[in-house]
Amino acid sequence: MQRVNASTISEFVFVGLSDAPEIRLLLFALFLLIYLATMAGNITLLVAISTDSHLHSPMYFLLGNLSLLDLLCPTITVPKMLGALLLEHKKISFSGCLFQHFSLIAVVGTEIFLLTVMAYDRYVAVCHPLRYPNIMSTKLCAQLAVGTWATGLLNSLLHTSLVFTLSFCGPNKIQQYYCDIPPVLALSCSSTRSRELVILVVAGVLGSSACVVTVVSYICIFLEILARNSPGVWHKAFSTCGSHLTVVSLFYGTAICTYVRPSFTYSPHRDRVVSMLYGMLTPLLNPIIYSLRNKEVKCALKRVI
Repeated sequence: MQRVNASTISEFVFVGLSDAPEIRLLLFALFLLIYLATMAGNITLLVAISTDSHLHSPMYFLLGNLSLLDLLCPTITVPKMLGALLLEHKKISFSGCLFQHFSLIAVVGTEIFLLTVMAYDRYVAVCHPLRYPNIMSTKLCAQLAVGTWATGLLNSLLHTSLVFTLSFCGPNKIQQYYCDIPPVLALSCSSTRSRELVILVVAGVLGSSACVVTVVSYICIFLEILARNSPGVWHKAFSTCGSHLTVVSLFYGTAICTYVRPSFTYSPHRDRVVSMLYGMLTPLLNPIIYSLRNKEVKCALKRVI
């Protein structure tokens, strides 16, 4: 039998964000500052959640997992990009690209499922406040967190196996600053249609399921608010759910633009901008959003600082 999945490419080359030397150092400084700010914000939030007894609750346990994911996401891609900008070292081995791809898809998938669990947590907090401690028990929170990480890893394993068992025998220049699905698929010299279809179906089923649970949770919250019709209920509900709703909108908007589409719509220049929004700005903004909208977090951060 003919071997169709044996790769003849041992390394890939990233196409930089800019090949102009007068801009490269400026981009390096800008992205380094964003990366350091992202690390500082999420690490501070993690320390606050772990050390402050007022934040030892299901909501903040899930928020701590989100901060950990926001630490991992830029760490997977940004250091390599900074090296390419400063040292012009744009090459990555085949195995290195595979590992980066697997890690990134695992983090993205886990964050999708975690945001869904956080939506359910907000539903229970608003619609069943008296039963909240019993429903969102420590055991259930731990099980939900483990489930999100396990599902994200299994989803990434499937996607990575579909992409990296293709034949790569021609061009090796990735039109992106990291190993993502669309630009890697574009380099394959074998037919990718069937695998693209599987990737789209799996991503569509898992993504739409998570989205439906999130939307249904907020519909139930909205109906509960209308049913109560008491003074200040809207303000209280928005203070409870506003941060999560903002993060969900930001995450889904950039993730859908990046992944949920066929490869023939792939545009290198546009996708680099969208990927930058998802890979760098979203992890930077998440701790800021939760800090600005939550008095308990602000007090805990002041104590930590």
